[in-house]
Amino acid sequence: MSRRNEGTTVRTRAISSGDWPAIVGLEAESYAEKGLSERRIVLESRMRASPATCFVLQAGHRIAGYVLALPYPLFRYPEFDRREGPSFTSDNLHLHDLVVAEELRGRGLAKVLLDRLITTARSRRHDRMSLIAVAGQADFWSANDFRPLPEVPIRGYGADAVYLSRPL
Repeated sequence: MSRRNEGTTVRTRAISSGDWPAIVGLEAESYAEKGLSERRIVLESRMRASPATCFVLQAGHRIAGYVLALPYPLFRYPEFDRREGPSFTSDNLHLHDLVVAEELRGRGLAKVLLDRLITTARSRRHDRMSLIAVAGQADFWSANDFRPLPEVPIRGYGADAVYLSRPL
């Protein structure tokens, strides 16, 4: 899936082994100062659990963002900074991480990744998607039809973490 964004060709594609340095850099840029950065081995384990639902966003010749999502039972979520074990079979797809490079935010690129993920999730017969909003991002997710489920206790993702879900 590709499109033009401010003169640059933007496309989403599957993650390849050479993408990990850029993914780790984007993840650290987004989360390290908040104390929410995960180790590369953990990020890679999330992708291995469901490679078909993990993508990078390529803008020109650079990796400008990524999404990691994996099947997880509704009301549950990956433990923070712990490697994934055997993958779940679930109607729910948990969006673990979606990051766009800081200097490219506000251009609709997160929506490009989210739209690709939703299309893929539907094609794989997922009927719901969940996520944990961190660092005050719950409003962004609410604007994309995710609804908070405050009854789900969150551990390890920061004091303002919120579990959200939406039907697909």
